[in-house]
Amino acid sequence: MAALEQITSASHFEELLKKSGRCLTVVHFQAAWAPQCGQMNDVMTELSKEHPTSAFVTLEAEEVPEVSEKYEISSVPTLLFFKGGEKVDRLDGAHAPELSKKVQRHAVSGGPAAAAGEATPRPRDLNERLKELIAAAPCMLFMKGSPQEPRCGFSRTIVGLLKEHNVQFSSFDILSDEEVRQGLKTYSNWPTYPQLYVKGELVGGVDIVRELAESGELANTCPKSLSLEERLKALINRSPVMLFMKGNKEEARCGFSRQSLALLSATGVEYDTFDILSDEEVRQGLKTYSNWPTYPQLYVKGELVGGVDIVKELAESGELEAALRGDS
Repeated sequence: MAALEQITSASHFEELLKKSGRCLTVVHFQAAWAPQCGQMNDVMTELSKEHPTSAFVTLEAEEVPEVSEKYEISSVPTLLFFKGGEKVDRLDGAHAPELSKKVQRHAVSGGPAAAAGEATPRPRDLNERLKELIAAAPCMLFMKGSPQEPRCGFSRTIVGLLKEHNVQFSSFDILSDEEVRQGLKTYSNWPTYPQLYVKGELVGGVDIVRELAESGELANTCPKSLSLEERLKALINRSPVMLFMKGNKEEARCGFSRQSLALLSATGVEYDTFDILSDEEVRQGLKTYSNWPTYPQLYVKGELVGGVDIVKELAESGELEAALRGDS
């Protein structure tokens, strides 16, 4: 599908799903006033070129309320994934890399090749995914929404308890992945969310976390949170070459970040990145810590090199590779 079709009514929506059959259909619930929706449309346009048998369409959430209400659309952008007329996945928010992953995962089966009986890539085992997600951090919270924007009262309560007791934790938004949302209930034999895991083991939901907090045991059960300065130092030293940018290596979210990636990659020196859009505390704190007000910011062996202008100057003078390797 070369261009994005716009859904204008509930009947149009139902007709499209019937017509798509077993092929993947991605529906972007958007609003004209939200700039992040335009960004996701750009991503969808590119994906439509890579996956010509899949359908990528937009729907103004406020103009087709019956469809928005049916699928509990409460914010934009929200993207729903359909196959055979059934919803198979969901993505809340402007997360371009995650959108690409979901399209890749769902588009591998159900297209013309599959219909013809050709072999398709073996889908990744769900239990393997769940194990990796649970082990992604010493303390992992599976919740609705994010710590910054919880999407239900129970998630808001458990986030408040963890923060109140200075617990360091990472989170996964189960609303962004329907497969994980349903699969984790069976995997953990725990039917509700949120779910808190420590060192790969299920602790429980909000009631158990509340009991641990009231008994004084929560601090001993979960790892303590680092101060902001400690977090920044740890991130800066996570790799000998660290680029703090908008987006990541796969998907730069601003022109300056894109330029920096191109310049660094051209040297052949390995480097790591951190998406400052994913963590507002780091985004604001690093400006003060480094006394550098803009992004991207490049660090080598824990020391600030500078922003894109300095990186460009080093590249033009032929000194960038040596600077990245820490050569004097």
